[in-house]
Amino acid sequence: MRGIIMFLIGTLVVIAGTSILLYEDEGEVITIGASSGPFADMATFALKPVLEEQGYSVEIIEYSDYIQPNNALANGDLDANLFQNVLFMESYNEENDADLKNIIQVPTAPMGLYSSEFTSLEDITSGSEVALPLDPVNSSRGFLTLQDAGLIKISDDANMFAIEEEDIIDNKKNLEFIYQDAGQLPRSVNQIGLSLVPGNFALASDMKLSDAIALENMNENFRNQIVINNETAGTKMEEDLINAVQSEEFNKVIDEDFKGFDKPEEDE
Repeated sequence: MRGIIMFLIGTLVVIAGTSILLYEDEGEVITIGASSGPFADMATFALKPVLEEQGYSVEIIEYSDYIQPNNALANGDLDANLFQNVLFMESYNEENDADLKNIIQVPTAPMGLYSSEFTSLEDITSGSEVALPLDPVNSSRGFLTLQDAGLIKISDDANMFAIEEEDIIDNKKNLEFIYQDAGQLPRSVNQIGLSLVPGNFALASDMKLSDAIALENMNENFRNQIVINNETAGTKMEEDLINAVQSEEFNKVIDEDFKGFDKPEEDE
């Protein structure tokens, strides 16, 4: 009997020891959601290796829309996400009574005006239709890109983060605006002829930033961010995410593989 008891005790010790070793090998799991395309690539090839060096086991989940990543983060299915700017996040918080928090900017692909019909701004004919994002924050980016290109003029009194057509005081080409979900905009380059495509969706559709006939002069409020649930604020995970983005390894990958991305001023 004593032999059986000693055998069972020994077995339990081995099992417990094995479990501890497995846990230590795996490290703390961190789950990050990112939009398909360049930001999923950024999370996978620039962010993930640095976090793994910090001892984390990292899982990247890709999303094809702008709704699910925030819902998953708010519900606790994600630890962080990478796809949105601070204004989009604040709008989500307000509309959904959520408490998401932006912690650090990341290099961001600029929005571009792409065309299958025109090779320059001068070639655009009067009355042309232009597709632009449906949500107010990104449609504002589109209007500002058109203004920077000299195609429209926006009232100085307009809210630059919620621009409406009524705020346009000069429309030199009599452009007509078609609002679409961001994922549809790359296809609208051919279907409509002119389309304002966020950089991540352009690159995910194998479009080149250099092919745009106009590129966004990016406001820092439009750069994408790593976002967490505010319940995680002040934790070591938040600190480690920030340190990872600021690391030399992360920025080396950005410089080599994400050329043309607009970088936060402190990184330039």
